[in-house]
Amino acid sequence: MNTPSELKYTKDHEWIKIEGNVATIGITDFAQGELGDIVYVDVDTVDDDLNGGDVFGSVEAVKTVSDLFLPIAGKVIEFNSELEDQPELLNTDPYGDGWIIKLEIADGADQSELLSADDYKAIIG
Repeated sequence: MNTPSELKYTKDHEWIKIEGNVATIGITDFAQGELGDIVYVDVDTVDDDLNGGDVFGSVEAVKTVSDLFLPIAGKVIEFNSELEDQPELLNTDPYGDGWIIKLEIADGADQSELLSADDYKAIIG
């Protein structure tokens, strides 16, 4: 199970990489493993201002559909268009080419709920 220490995580199995006021967000290696083969990624929130915890899209696997929850408040500024033709990137490279969105972080966005890699590993066992 891959859990890069430079990223932050959520209890809902998203990861977030913060660089300045922009965050890149995806699902964790654990999440993609639980979902199985991912066949479709739906994000229709580009240009939307959302709160932390809001649903920003969904991931469809062969057997289930799972909502994606925003780790922190901000404006969705980009969707990884590679996922339109290659949703399996979430399975093969969840922390690299399989990123899902980029977010412009809202001023004063609460980051206190974000987990370290060690804290996340403790949750997933």
